[in-house]
Amino acid sequence: MRALPMAVSRGAVACATPAAAVPRRSLLLSTAAAGAALQSEPIRLCSRSTSGTAKLRASADAAQAVATAFTSKEEAFTWARGDNRRLLHVVYRVGDIDKTIKFYTECLGMKLLRKRDIPEEKYTNAFLGYGPEDANFVVELTYNYGVDKYDIGSGFGHFGIATDDVAKTVEIIRAKGGKVTREPGPVKGGKTVIAFIEDPDGYKFEILERPGTPEPLCQVMLRVGDLDRAISFYEKSCGMELLRKRDNPEYKYTVAMMGYGPEDKNAVLELTYNYGVTEYDKGNAYGQIAIGTDDVYKTADVVKLSGGQVVREPGPLPGIGTKITAILDPDGWKSVFVDNIDFAKELE
Repeated sequence: MRALPMAVSRGAVACATPAAAVPRRSLLLSTAAAGAALQSEPIRLCSRSTSGTAKLRASADAAQAVATAFTSKEEAFTWARGDNRRLLHVVYRVGDIDKTIKFYTECLGMKLLRKRDIPEEKYTNAFLGYGPEDANFVVELTYNYGVDKYDIGSGFGHFGIATDDVAKTVEIIRAKGGKVTREPGPVKGGKTVIAFIEDPDGYKFEILERPGTPEPLCQVMLRVGDLDRAISFYEKSCGMELLRKRDNPEYKYTVAMMGYGPEDKNAVLELTYNYGVTEYDKGNAYGQIAIGTDDVYKTADVVKLSGGQVVREPGPLPGIGTKITAILDPDGWKSVFVDNIDFAKELE
């Protein structure tokens, strides 16, 4: 088990492990536009003139989109369940990226994997996590020049971090000046020991005791207005599996864990339904989750057949070539599917 690593000295800004070099090409999936609404496209790219080569590629992409149409919903959903998918990273905005990096490396024991500044687009990205991006779920922080505060809203819940010893981890966070909002103890309606802390921007992190996990960054919790509807969407449109569902009538909420593998070994999406609450304010801080796929064209077809909303048609990003498609769930939460081979090339 990789428990949360002991923090480096308080005066350090970055982690002890040097950040990896910025890839020769950038997968621009960040929510980078300063002050942009969540429903806007989270892609900042320079346009390229429509040359003959570009036209040929566009024609080929259109032909592929037609060729990947399914003959039935059952065929589409079966394909989605068998697709090679995993959660890649979660994107959100912060007001002071250096301050947040310092907190994540010192208090949470993450490593700064890479950082890139895009001055012409006026934003900076940083990727942090507990292991390489090609095998681990990581966070992608976005800082927009001149924007120092965002509204997290009431819909976003928390991120989850698993550790061998919650009490010890909380003491490290407290000693480094972190804000502890819930002391270690059993979860309501369960036995798992948890605690809650907040980062400098007010994002909540649930620290949960789970010895031996290979994926410390283990959860993204989002609130939904209709749990059964959300479960059906993520099963059919996203090919996820309902790993478990737990109702807590005493505390008037129900949770469902959705993912692409057992939650003790993989990052999962935790959907929470609070009795009687059908809508939430999403604010403008949280962005999206990126998911790997073998075929963005088929993925978009599956989403459409299941009644989902595709907000960015599948295809390559101009100037980069990485193929993506973006969708919204019934509650308006965004996911971006990224071609697995193209993503691997981005990390070379």
